[in-house]
Amino acid sequence: MGDVAMTVPVIRAFVSQNPDVKITVVSRPFFKPFFDGIENVNFFAVDVKERHKGLKGLLKLYSDLKQLNIDAVADLHNVLRSQIIRTLFALSGKKVAFTDKGRAEKRALTRAENKVFKPIKTMVERHVETFKKLGFNVDLSNPKFPQKANLSNEILKVSGEKATQKWIGIAPFAQYDSKVYPQDLIQQVIDELASDANNKIFLFGGGNKEIEILNSLANGKVNVINVAGKLKLPQELDLISSLDVMLSMDSGNSHIAAMLGTKVITLWGATHPFAGFAPFNQPLENCLVSDREKFPLLPTSVYGNKKVEGYEEAMRTIPVEKVIEKVLST
Repeated sequence: MGDVAMTVPVIRAFVSQNPDVKITVVSRPFFKPFFDGIENVNFFAVDVKERHKGLKGLLKLYSDLKQLNIDAVADLHNVLRSQIIRTLFALSGKKVAFTDKGRAEKRALTRAENKVFKPIKTMVERHVETFKKLGFNVDLSNPKFPQKANLSNEILKVSGEKATQKWIGIAPFAQYDSKVYPQDLIQQVIDELASDANNKIFLFGGGNKEIEILNSLANGKVNVINVAGKLKLPQELDLISSLDVMLSMDSGNSHIAAMLGTKVITLWGATHPFAGFAPFNQPLENCLVSDREKFPLLPTSVYGNKKVEGYEEAMRTIPVEKVIEKVLST
């Protein structure tokens, strides 16, 4: 989800600065709402479960895309499926380019020995370079974001009207536990923020297990609302665009909020913003990282999927007070 969200600011800037070019985004249908409302952008939904499943399905996908009279291909994902599609287009004489994910630099940043601890190019910058290979310049120095959404009645039934309260989103989950702020600490953050009636907190997540935890975090607090399972994705996007700030782990929610122009604060455990996944257009000081003096091997992973013995409690070095102060001051 985050990978797709990080392409949105680049594509939005591209079509604004190259108005004579039409882009077709090829992705799973779930992600279509990310690109709704962007001029000169069409969305092609890949049917990975039936028509476009497997190798035969990839050939059908190539055939379907050929019908769109595509002039060039920008592979922003650079995985096996997209590599096959771009290769077929290259063999047919079309110009292709792909995003270099900087795997060597990421390995140097996350290895235990001879670690090279310095920031590498962000994925957004790498996507800009991909379009440059195709002959297009994209300038992200003055990014434009969609206007704040007018909340529908369905959303307002969940959120209530926005008056003078500060609307704070909190997305406390990530794909891997090594990127998740401990539940007792996030509970302290929520409790303290909710103690001020001028704050309204919205909790984001998905799936039965996460909903159960979110209900526990919100329990007994009238100004804390668990929105998980209550809104569809387009409605969640509208609500996120109306937030004053989003507090997120290193996860897709941070990139979704960033692509909408919402202020984002992120908490980092086994991973680190230097790996190129800091939310777009957000100041580095909004990335609160675990203590590298106590845990010098950090970051131990690019995605958080690598476990290192003794590093399970690294995120406890991010003080609750610092998180609360950053949320309230942003």
